[in-house]
Amino acid sequence: MSGDLVIQLAQEALMTVLLVSAPMLGLGLMVGLAVSVFQATTSIQEQTLAFIPKIVAVFVAILIFGPWMLRIMVGFVTNVFVNLPHYIG
Repeated sequence: MSGDLVIQLAQEALMTVLLVSAPMLGLGLMVGLAVSVFQATTSIQEQTLAFIPKIVAVFVAILIFGPWMLRIMVGFVTNVFVNLPHYIG
C-alpha cells in the first residue's frame, strides 16, 4: 500500500465523517445559540435549559438526516471493500 493511497483513504474517511456529523452539529449549534440568547435576555441561568434542547435537536437531526447519513456511510464502506485488493496488494 503506497503512501498516496493511505492519504487518499484517510482524506475520504475524514470527508465522510465531516459530512455525516455536519447536520447534527449544525442543528445543535443553532439551538444552543438560540437558547443562549434566550437565557441572556431573560436572565434565566438554569443548567438543564442549555442541554435538553440541544439533545432533542440532535435526535431530531438523526431522525431527519438518518437515511442520508446511512447512504453516505454505506457508500464509503462499499468503496473500501471494492478497492480492498488495491489496498492489500
